[in-house]
Amino acid sequence: MKNSKINISLAIAAFLFAFLSCTTLDEEVLDESLTGTGQAEVVSGSIAPVYGMLRQVWMHTVNFGLQEVASDEGILPYRGGTDWFDGGKFIAIHQHLMTPSNSLVGDTWTYITLTLSRTVLAEERLQIEVDMGNASAQDPLYEMVAMKAYLNMLALDNWGLVFKKDNSDQISEILRGQEAISYLEGELLSVVDVINTDKGPGRMNRFAVQALLARLYLNAAVYRDPYGTPDFRSEDMEKVIQYTSTIIDGPYTLSPEYFDLFSDDNNINAEIIFSLDQRGVLQTEHSRWAYWSLSGDQIPRPESPSTRGTDAVAATPDFFQAWVDAYGSVDPADADARFFKENTIIPDELRDLTNVNPNNDSEHYYCVEATEFEIDRGILRDIIWGPRKDGSGNIMTCEDGTVRIYPVINKRSSGADIKYVDHSLKVDFSTEGSLHNAGYRFSKYQFSHTAPNCCSNSSVDLVLIRLGEIYLMRAEAKLRTGDKAGALADVNTLRTSRSARPAQVPAALASIDLDILFRETGFELYWEGFRRNYQIRFGKYEDSWTEKTDADVNKRLFPIPQKAIDGASSEAGFLSQNPGY
Repeated sequence: MKNSKINISLAIAAFLFAFLSCTTLDEEVLDESLTGTGQAEVVSGSIAPVYGMLRQVWMHTVNFGLQEVASDEGILPYRGGTDWFDGGKFIAIHQHLMTPSNSLVGDTWTYITLTLSRTVLAEERLQIEVDMGNASAQDPLYEMVAMKAYLNMLALDNWGLVFKKDNSDQISEILRGQEAISYLEGELLSVVDVINTDKGPGRMNRFAVQALLARLYLNAAVYRDPYGTPDFRSEDMEKVIQYTSTIIDGPYTLSPEYFDLFSDDNNINAEIIFSLDQRGVLQTEHSRWAYWSLSGDQIPRPESPSTRGTDAVAATPDFFQAWVDAYGSVDPADADARFFKENTIIPDELRDLTNVNPNNDSEHYYCVEATEFEIDRGILRDIIWGPRKDGSGNIMTCEDGTVRIYPVINKRSSGADIKYVDHSLKVDFSTEGSLHNAGYRFSKYQFSHTAPNCCSNSSVDLVLIRLGEIYLMRAEAKLRTGDKAGALADVNTLRTSRSARPAQVPAALASIDLDILFRETGFELYWEGFRRNYQIRFGKYEDSWTEKTDADVNKRLFPIPQKAIDGASSEAGFLSQNPGY
């Protein structure tokens, strides 16, 4: 094994940040099991900075955006030549033309490694408490071991490396390939049988650790050889089946209403295993996964007039085409409850917009209580409806004080020829394809009722591990070991479980292969940050899609940020750049 050392000054700076932040972050705890006095405060003050910083890791312009825009699922043009260029970082990531100076990659590296440093510090402090006889620190210590493995798995997915570090006075060792797998396996196995199960989804528990082990074994073939053809070993697949089966036989149940998984009250949803707890108390609880794709002219919460979208990421035409190919002549909105849920119920007499336009539609509205208005969920197409403001910036209301709901006017890019927001299938890096209205939009997460603006105070937990993924992992492991019948049964159990709207329950599949299973993972897990990982494992990442033709296998991993390599330059050979950069 080659021992590698992180630049000491970087490590010290990260740990100082973690120490200094503890006093400000230990109040960012929403789970009641983290509150208390005396010894419990040491526990809260140790682990809260870790869970708190995880929100930064999964920001839209950090790891979430990196995963979405690098895949065939999402695209972010230079909107109208005015918005979201940001130095071209999103365009470069989407085209797989990123460089070591790309700030989307750099910010993701920064927040993952910073959160890792906080986790090591928490682990060290909790171990001291355990050694001193503080029994309440024991299970949180197991949580931090699991969190360290989870964060290192994000680093392994992104850059093909993990940081082995057990104490703050140590210098990290960088591991790759089988060494990285073995290290993560050992860490997770050390806690999987002893960590508690009596915590809410906002805390690491035994089932979450089992899910991480299943992910590790399922992706081990890629981790061993990130640039080659994956060799899926039967012993790995058997372990995936073992751990996923334990979870499936556990306390979780599939949610009949698919979009309940991503709504204000999802903290109590019985499908969710691990999430970012965001119950509407702190400004750091963000609505970015909800607002990032929505039209900037949409007002999702009329009781909070400052709420809005931002016209950023759209669904690629290629991703939408997968739905069309699956359902043929039947609109996917009618065929699959995961694709669309109509919440904005437009009266029949208003649906026809023939000869109706923003210049003559003053009476073309219906009324609804402000707090009862909900935008549609799923993948949004065509003209959208929502509240409208008058010339003074006030939400327009009906005589009884309810809110007027109109077709939404496209104020951002329609110019003198004023039009409605009409989300088109076409979205690319051309002038037309980059307009603010271009592209179908993701509206998977509810825009929280506690969000006062575009970005903060959301009550919707961000889902990181859930039972639907577990079924898909078991189906994949079964399929890769020749059990087609078992794989088909798992996928059909998942598809037909979304039964809250009977007319839209996806029909059971008659057969399955790897291509169909890959398609199903996209339908079930879109807008959750999984797509890039699945594309790589299924051999799809070198394919061409909207505005992306690069087929270099080196792009399966991101470049190590130049600032990290420069910071480690005093240690010769410590941090080497990934191939292809």
